[in-house]
Amino acid sequence: METRVIIVGAGPVGLTLAIDLGSRGIECVLVEQKAKPEFLPKMERCNARTMEIFRRLGLADRIRAAGMPEDVPMDIQIIRSMVEPPVLRLPYPSVSEARALTLESRDGRLPLEPYQLISQYTLEPLLLEVAEQLPAVKVMRGTTFLEFTEQAEGVLAAVSDAGGVRRTLKAAYLVGCDGGSSRVRKQLGIRLEGEGDIARLRQGLFYCEQLYERLPIGNGPRPGRHYLVAGGPPAFMIMQDSTRHWTVHSAVDSDDEMRRMFERIIGVPLPYEMLYCAEWRQNLLLAERYGEGRVFLAGDAVHLVIPTGGLGMNTGVGDATDLAWKLAATLQGWGGAGLLASYEAERRQIGERVVGASRYASLGYRAWLAEVRPEIGDDTPAGAAARAHLAEVANVEQRKSNEMIGAELGYRYVDSPIIDNVPGGPQHELRAYLPTTWPGARLPHMWLTDGSAIQDRLRSDRYTLIDVAGRHDAGPLLDAFEALGAPLDVLVLPDSALRVIYERDLILVRPDMHVAWRGNRLPQAAGDLAARVTGHGA
Repeated sequence: METRVIIVGAGPVGLTLAIDLGSRGIECVLVEQKAKPEFLPKMERCNARTMEIFRRLGLADRIRAAGMPEDVPMDIQIIRSMVEPPVLRLPYPSVSEARALTLESRDGRLPLEPYQLISQYTLEPLLLEVAEQLPAVKVMRGTTFLEFTEQAEGVLAAVSDAGGVRRTLKAAYLVGCDGGSSRVRKQLGIRLEGEGDIARLRQGLFYCEQLYERLPIGNGPRPGRHYLVAGGPPAFMIMQDSTRHWTVHSAVDSDDEMRRMFERIIGVPLPYEMLYCAEWRQNLLLAERYGEGRVFLAGDAVHLVIPTGGLGMNTGVGDATDLAWKLAATLQGWGGAGLLASYEAERRQIGERVVGASRYASLGYRAWLAEVRPEIGDDTPAGAAARAHLAEVANVEQRKSNEMIGAELGYRYVDSPIIDNVPGGPQHELRAYLPTTWPGARLPHMWLTDGSAIQDRLRSDRYTLIDVAGRHDAGPLLDAFEALGAPLDVLVLPDSALRVIYERDLILVRPDMHVAWRGNRLPQAAGDLAARVTGHGA
């Protein structure tokens, strides 16, 4: 079978890559060992940047309809149990509340799309259905990837079906989205570097029909998103998108202990079923390379993080959207040799920052956990003092896990071969996001005078030169792009509010909504700029 791109692994990252490529008309084959998606919790939140990406793929509304209802609170609570007053409650807006804040925002600080809670066992079948409906995408379920052979003109991949029948796929490129134990990465001989097997926990998935509707129980916490347990073995419980399924992560040694932990957390006898329980390991690992030759890696195949902070799958979706437009441009003939080479240069630095952000969040969790005193559960002055002390510490430390908007929206590519690398630039913040159009950054969301979002005016199959002054001649740059066969739109939006936030008259934006160049006038060598940002530069 011949195609253009072979994708190994049909998790959210591989599916996003397939949908993005297929939406551009690029033929690809998605190879997945499982016959159907598994009902396992894994990830449970698409962050704001991921939802912006899904919006550009036309999927945001569908994902929200399948996920947690928009009016459910997103609070984080530290508790003794769900029948006791919380030790600390950190309030965060529901999706509907966050959307209302965005509608009122005019300073570029908020994302166009708020986060969305959706469990992987809901998201994965949704994305799979979308992928299978695209004419350019062929999904081979129940098929095991065995090995690949790279040739001068492409890649051969050997696969086998459930009956053991072996066949060969041929494509121009292969992408391993096959997880932390990636067979593709191992064949390339690429090592994971960092801290492995930091800790081992068990994860249990529970179905409890009545729990959400019973909240608050007595004086216990009101509905929220995460419940972190203070006292006893470390444990935290996460509400899944149905509000009927709950996951518990805890340092317990058996399935029976996990059941007892769930019963201890909810604090009242309610009927429930434990659907799944297994051990998992915490890792902070980064691949030394993101591919080789015609073979690339994305998602957990190149970065493994602790779920604290919620950056793992979301970073993988960022990998997919970066790689998709570069593969498409190359296969369509207008992307230069430097375009695909920039994938590792850009995304590995993000992977490194995400590993650091996950470490930072995890250390925050451990910091307040270490302050739990034995008397914290006592109905005594000493117990009250212990709870007050813990709340004071956790009010600082737990926020490190839940306030990551800078890591989500504020990442920018530094020293990329396909952007205008201006020396300096704003600091890379984890907790705060300050809008900027510094080359390499994501274009900040802004509302236009007609009420539309500027992101919706940018096509994902081409570059866009935005003129917020409304007085520049884009002809030389249009000619330079045309000479390379590369697509460029010019968007003239004379708007003083945009000019304040975007800081320059002219902003050149890539298909992935990252800024490639900015200035108050076009450079005299417009051809050099066009060549650089499309991968044709030296």
